[in-house]
Amino acid sequence: MIGNIIAGVLAPTTPAIPVVTGGTLFTSGGYNYRLFTSNGTLGLTGASITADILVIAGGGGSTESAAGGGGAGGLVYLSSQSLVPNNYSCTVGAGGAGVAGGTGNNGINSQFGSLTAAVGGGRGAGFPNSGANGGSGGGGSGITGSTGGTAQSGQGNNGGTGNDSIGYSAGGGGGAGAAGGNAAATIAGSGGAGSNTYSTFASVTSTGVSGYYAGGGGGASTSGSQGAGGAGGGGAGQNGSNGVSGTVNTGSGGGGAHGSGLSGGSGGSGIIIVRYAV
Repeated sequence: MIGNIIAGVLAPTTPAIPVVTGGTLFTSGGYNYRLFTSNGTLGLTGASITADILVIAGGGGSTESAAGGGGAGGLVYLSSQSLVPNNYSCTVGAGGAGVAGGTGNNGINSQFGSLTAAVGGGRGAGFPNSGANGGSGGGGSGITGSTGGTAQSGQGNNGGTGNDSIGYSAGGGGGAGAAGGNAAATIAGSGGAGSNTYSTFASVTSTGVSGYYAGGGGGASTSGSQGAGGAGGGGAGQNGSNGVSGTVNTGSGGGGAHGSGLSGGSGGSGIIIVRYAV
């Protein structure tokens, strides 16, 4: 029966209405956006919805000693996903911590429900190591042959290579939109640019940096030019001071540093945004 019988007449059944809870709600352009900047739950009752889901992992951290930039967190975009009434866990990955000496730390994965996780960004490498693999790869240290890390397929880009032909210059971390820059003599590699394909998500929810997400961290050099952070909040490399950390809730990588006792920049934390029609 498609309705209830009242006095022998079929009365129309009121359609179920979806009720969505969780995160911070923004509304624009005929869409609702649910923003998660930390762990939470998207609750759905009443009826199914079709949603676009943006998941970004935490960016990689870096270290010191002509260190490469941290790679950006992996970026996963899923369009027109059918969500049935349920509770969907939202895990937002932290950025990898920057350290003094040794190697930085990889970013932490982010995940929406049971869907494929976005992989945390690879850590930037201190001398004489290579960058780590991750969502985007970390930059190699300031030594010829020090390679950048490899990106997770479809989620980011590789880190840049190091160079020690004149001075020690490190590679930039990979970004969601471009590979990390390779170092040249005395010129550290810049972080790879993030992606601005999802600028609507960034502008509506006041997140992202100039409409970008997930920029790579810049490499450090013992002299000359330091690597700039990639568009999307990537931290810049530094000589004589701590590396600049990636911007929170963008999945950006931290910048490398050069100088005894200094710390590389930490990666920026990730983010999850769910968009569905009002």
